Amino acid sequence: MRNTSPLTANIAKEISQLIHAGELKPDEHLSTQGLADKFGVSRSPVREAMQLLFDQGFLEQKPNRGFFVSTTRIKQPENAPDDQLQETMSDYQRLAEDWLTDRISSDVTEMMLRQRYGLTKAQLNDILMRAAREGWAERKQGYGWRFLPVAKTAEAFEQIYRFRMLIEPAAMLEPTFTLDRKIIDEQRRIQERMLETDIKNLPAERLLYNGSLFHEELIKMSGNPFYHISLVRVNRMRRLLEYRSNVDRDRLHVQCQDHLAILALLQEGDIVEASFAMRRHLGGALTQKSPLLWSKNVASERDGEVLAGSRPAD
Repeated sequence: MRNTSPLTANIAKEISQLIHAGELKPDEHLSTQGLADKFGVSRSPVREAMQLLFDQGFLEQKPNRGFFVSTTRIKQPENAPDDQLQETMSDYQRLAEDWLTDRISSDVTEMMLRQRYGLTKAQLNDILMRAAREGWAERKQGYGWRFLPVAKTAEAFEQIYRFRMLIEPAAMLEPTFTLDRKIIDEQRRIQERMLETDIKNLPAERLLYNGSLFHEELIKMSGNPFYHISLVRVNRMRRLLEYRSNVDRDRLHVQCQDHLAILALLQEGDIVEASFAMRRHLGGALTQKSPLLWSKNVASERDGEVLAGSRPAD
């Protein structure tokens, strides 16, 4: 029996979900570095995950060429563990939760973390490097690590959304903004597939990733790389809080419909209206998601009020 770490198991699950969703097609070659970048980890756990999927029949291995998606369709196990439970059990999620709830201090040592979570040096390194890439951890000079308070508070989370409400609509109005039909077609395909099957079937973390990807791909068309760099950065930071939230899969249908409406406006060349639609969409997401507004929203709903512009989190 292969001794599989929680990190490897989670990556293997993500890859299998991509196969079932059709994002990875039969006989498609899997890039170890590409998957490592996608999941924010080193190549080592990705290689272990691919070997695990090979053992399970999801992948084929070709001599001197690496791993490929199996051409034989593998049925999704009906008794697969609940994705929210799986995410909660991951070591990365445990560390993030402990930091958010002040169970650990901001300054820590690797030895302390290894003892607390029962990790090897390599496993802890993968987790800390991912936290650093997502913007909430940094290595201290000389010795130890420091966790940063970015996106830890409700105020910071709301500030991130207000920042996005400024830059994403503005990016569409840049003089260098150029429609990329490939991006539009690909994002339409992803959003339509989410409405058809993925909202129900994909893990919550993957659904959050798809939402971020939509906005990051669209902002690329601005022709200004600083817009894209800024959005990727803040999206990584806000995930720290979103890992704790339960994804409302019913409201995600509205999110996808908003995305498709924005894509339709872009396809028609109505860039100004698409910019307005993007601002309305993000404003609605803030109304739904903001921890600062949550208690107010609950009180309003209790009184039978309908909040204008409400949208699912994005």
